[in-house]
Amino acid sequence: MNVIWKLPDGSEISAQLSDGTNMMEAAVANNVPNVIGECGGSLACATCHVYVDAAWSSKTGAAGEFEDAMLDATEAERGPTSRLSCQILASQALDGLTLIVPKV
Repeated sequence: MNVIWKLPDGSEISAQLSDGTNMMEAAVANNVPNVIGECGGSLACATCHVYVDAAWSSKTGAAGEFEDAMLDATEAERGPTSRLSCQILASQALDGLTLIVPKV
């Protein structure tokens, strides 16, 4: 599947991912700025915060209880489509997914 990260400066980074890869791991592997993933995807930080493009938010689903609590601790302002990218897994259903990297 293909994913696109839109950066605060208007540029984009895209990558081809295997099913099951989480978006935080993919962002780190593709040097996406401002997606750090300090906790390695264990829901113990909010350093992989992204905004899901509105066209994709219903397909990625809502944040779970623990993710929702962590989203209250993001450095950039939380928005209606905020997610922790470690909780979004690559799948063919998400081919073309667009994630917006917040400005921090």
